[in-house]
Amino acid sequence: MARCYPISLVLAGRPCLVVGGGRVAERKILSLLACEARVRVVSPILTRGLQAMAEKGQIEYRQGEYRPADLEGIFLVVAATNRDEVNHRVAREAMERNLLVNVVDDPPYGNFYVPAVVRRGALQIAISTDGKSPLLARRIKEELEKRYGPEYGLLADLLGEIRADLLEQTVDPVRRRNVLTALVDDQVLRLLAAGELEQAKERVINAYHRGRSEP
Repeated sequence: MARCYPISLVLAGRPCLVVGGGRVAERKILSLLACEARVRVVSPILTRGLQAMAEKGQIEYRQGEYRPADLEGIFLVVAATNRDEVNHRVAREAMERNLLVNVVDDPPYGNFYVPAVVRRGALQIAISTDGKSPLLARRIKEELEKRYGPEYGLLADLLGEIRADLLEQTVDPVRRRNVLTALVDDQVLRLLAAGELEQAKERVINAYHRGRSEP
């Protein structure tokens, strides 16, 4: 099997289709909505949670069986029914239109895999085995969740603000890179590991101000 190319996909405002209305489909839909995608759902029935989302206008819902016309204007597709023949048909017809499509629990039939992900605010760590062992990916995810707590997401946000500030200034690119590199030293990481978020933030901010003031 060909090796997969890792990518972070921007879905904000993009029309995405989920075929299926069960609990697995609901999890996929929630993850798409978290990325601000525009989600359309096709299924004969919905979970209570999805029904509530449809009534609130959070998702666009068409009750019924999948049909090829459902793919019109779509950017990304998730096939999440409990019927293999339907999922495979969705994948085949989506790929004929050069669409991105994932088949839940049977990803080789699509053209992309969804990795296991550790999310800490802006920090995302994706783990993939190219579909060979989802259980191994899940185990590694559990280990990373213990290692990287919520404080790393807060630090990522702070570093993002600092980087944006540097980019707005007329700073030499080499100097800018040196400043950014100095912001996350071993001591900052040790403080984070010890749960000392405020001290870590203070060290980052002090390093930033020192870097800005240097000629």
